[in-house]
Amino acid sequence: MALRIIINKRLNMKKAILLLLFSISMNTFAQDTIIPLWPEGQIPNRVPSGEREIHEKEGILRISKVQEPTIEVYLPAKQNATGQAMLIFPGGGYHILAYDWEGTDIAKFLNGKGIAGIVVKYRLPTSESLKEKHNVPLIDAQRAMRLVRSNADKFNISPNKIGIMGFSAGGHLASTLGTHYNEKVYEAVDGADALSARPDFMNLVYPVVTFTQTTKHSGSQKALLKGNESEEMLKHFSNELHVTADTPPTLLVHAADDKSVPVENSLMFFQALKDHGVSATMHIYPKGGHGFSLARGDRHLRTWTERLFEWMESLEQAD
Repeated sequence: MALRIIINKRLNMKKAILLLLFSISMNTFAQDTIIPLWPEGQIPNRVPSGEREIHEKEGILRISKVQEPTIEVYLPAKQNATGQAMLIFPGGGYHILAYDWEGTDIAKFLNGKGIAGIVVKYRLPTSESLKEKHNVPLIDAQRAMRLVRSNADKFNISPNKIGIMGFSAGGHLASTLGTHYNEKVYEAVDGADALSARPDFMNLVYPVVTFTQTTKHSGSQKALLKGNESEEMLKHFSNELHVTADTPPTLLVHAADDKSVPVENSLMFFQALKDHGVSATMHIYPKGGHGFSLARGDRHLRTWTERLFEWMESLEQAD
């Protein structure tokens, strides 16, 4: 009887230690994967308000009124890692973030090809907690690129193989970063801000690009520039007008029957890239509409992800 009691005590102790180690490892993992963009108390353009961040899950996780911008990091096994990373900007018309549909699901999918997927939870200009709201998404995007670059060793990625990927309004933010990465929109807060915010490559998926043409997406424009829609500002955020020879190589993906963000957005950006001698690839699908994400239910459209991986491999070969 005494022997059985001792054994049980030892088993219980062993279980307790294992549970403690598991708990510690899970907490460490969580801290490693979700990282604040800014040091505490140093978020630029933030103003006090009673507003709270909203998470709504109805099929798709929709996040609005973002208060604490973060990066959520998904890394492949070291043995599979290519050294490439992709910062992902979910869409949502600058009103919400389709956070899993065009964010975390994409990151996990990239991991299967050895690519680090990093989802950016950026602040939205419809929030009451901001000043100079039109600059805030770009502020967070620049910071995200610099922060990831500063953590390249920790994430097992190459600092010169960090690209960006944006969907819909997230594609507008990505193309804004790709064409306005040198624009000073905030004061440095730490050493990471000494690094370049230039992406090494861009993948724009059914992106909003222009605010000046009839093919613009009015919802994104109004959300970003509400009360500040001068001709100067409309041109400033029409990213086809800001392509230069230094704009990163770009892959564009769009469906011709997109009724929300007309395919002309991609066509104009492709033409601007071509005119400036920037490497540009474009895949236009006849059907697919808007917001198709990975398009897993469409046998033809879902091949766009294979074209993405082929394109990323071609970038490696070009190096």
